Amino acid sequence: MSPIKIFVSFLTLIILLLCLFFVSMQALHDSSAGGDDINRWCKTTPHPDNCKHSLGHGEPRFRADFRIMALEAALKLAHHTQTFTGALVNHGRTKRKKAVWKDCYKLVNNTILQLNQTLIGLKTSKISDFDAQTWLSASLTNLQTCFSGSGELNLTSFVSPIRLSGLTEMISNSLAINQFFLKQTENNYNNSDDSEDFPWWVTEKDRKLLQTESIYKRANVIVSPAKGSKFRTIQSALDYASRINRGNGRFIIYIRRGVYRENIEIGNDLKNIVFLGDGLRYTIITGDRSVAGGFTTYSSATVGVDGTGFIARGITFRNTAGPTKAQAVALRSASDLSVFYACSFEGYQDTLFVLAQRQFYKLCYIYGTIDFIFGNAAVVFQNCMILARKPLSGQANMITAQGRGDPFQNTGISIHNSRVMAAPDLKPVVGSVQTFLGRPWQEYSRTVFMKTFIDAHVNPKGWSPWGNTDFAFKTLYYGEYGCFGPGAVTQNRVKWPGYHIITSASEASQFTVERLIAGRAWLRATEVPFISGL
Repeated sequence: MSPIKIFVSFLTLIILLLCLFFVSMQALHDSSAGGDDINRWCKTTPHPDNCKHSLGHGEPRFRADFRIMALEAALKLAHHTQTFTGALVNHGRTKRKKAVWKDCYKLVNNTILQLNQTLIGLKTSKISDFDAQTWLSASLTNLQTCFSGSGELNLTSFVSPIRLSGLTEMISNSLAINQFFLKQTENNYNNSDDSEDFPWWVTEKDRKLLQTESIYKRANVIVSPAKGSKFRTIQSALDYASRINRGNGRFIIYIRRGVYRENIEIGNDLKNIVFLGDGLRYTIITGDRSVAGGFTTYSSATVGVDGTGFIARGITFRNTAGPTKAQAVALRSASDLSVFYACSFEGYQDTLFVLAQRQFYKLCYIYGTIDFIFGNAAVVFQNCMILARKPLSGQANMITAQGRGDPFQNTGISIHNSRVMAAPDLKPVVGSVQTFLGRPWQEYSRTVFMKTFIDAHVNPKGWSPWGNTDFAFKTLYYGEYGCFGPGAVTQNRVKWPGYHIITSASEASQFTVERLIAGRAWLRATEVPFISGL
């Protein structure tokens, strides 16, 4: 090689080394200053300023790193929020403030639990992106429920420290970040084989759990109002379940016929509880709490369920506060992977609070007047009877009030292969009462009716605005697909941008058991019959 070529090669090597040096120095600067790199990532979120403030000087190399960093920041904020939520107890001297504080403290704790299990699950690759989106959706819904309850009792300023903490914005950011991964895996999930195996959390023992011939014999405890019974209240059976070392298996509570006047809470520590009744006409759990009685909507529930994997069969959940007492919940469920089979839910305003996470209702009866199926779960009602009752004079019936508050929450109400009817007390006055399929409780409200019989008592417009406003007309998603009956004619339906007369099976399939609640992966373990698709 000539001296000139050697010199040129040497010079080229020196230039390359200098370039590498300056690049590495710039990377080091970016790593320490954070600046441009974290700004670039945060600009992809709905709340970039909150993102930059919460993530500080981190430097995620990949989107997966960014997702974990955002979750860690959200969890850190949640712990701070928990601290000053706890301190609010010192300012809650009145009954109303105590009610709001109790709800919010519990809901913030639930948010910490859901963020923590999401973070651990993603770090260990033990959960799906769908699971993560479900739990993030629930963690945000918890906070929105706290804020709603404070508003009901005119105590919005009381919970302002929670609202101003930045936690809701950071969870919203995490939802947006995780949505990218959810879209990436969606096609693979949708094309999955029906023969896929059960997920990791389903044991062999659980797979045949609810076969009719065996479940009564396998009850862990029996509740009966008869004298001499070991467990005369449902709560006493739950207290027993929480004391014993029962592992992670199902705990079956057989509740014999009778009327049980109890307000029941099934916390996060009580997973895989099964309530087995003697039939919805015979096993009845009833209460009468209401907002007019000084409770929040959340705490008015006759039965409230948080523990994962709750199952109820053959039971009536009732709230007898009546139409004059405003919001009065019969059942509140935030139980992920929960099933209600051949049950009845009876109330007036806000009967059934499908608060959060994945839920399935089969062969159930739901009675009510205003917003009587409401909340922000991902929930499917299949082969159910939806029965509007007679409201107070001047009131209109609203069947649903779905509470999706963020565009990335994977939530919605789907009513499939069901019947929308007038209850016996409404039939004589049906001509003087307006009944609507739903109204938008939150900005991204999402509800569909599919292949469902809709009777003549439903107003031809179908859907109602929230008061006299155009709130959420452009951001909601309301749809009807393949419905029939005299009230299902769509010719005079509302003309809102967010209302859809669905004609595409592909579009409708987003709201099936398979797609909305990922039901094929877990419902088979309950042995409850279900239709996976349309």
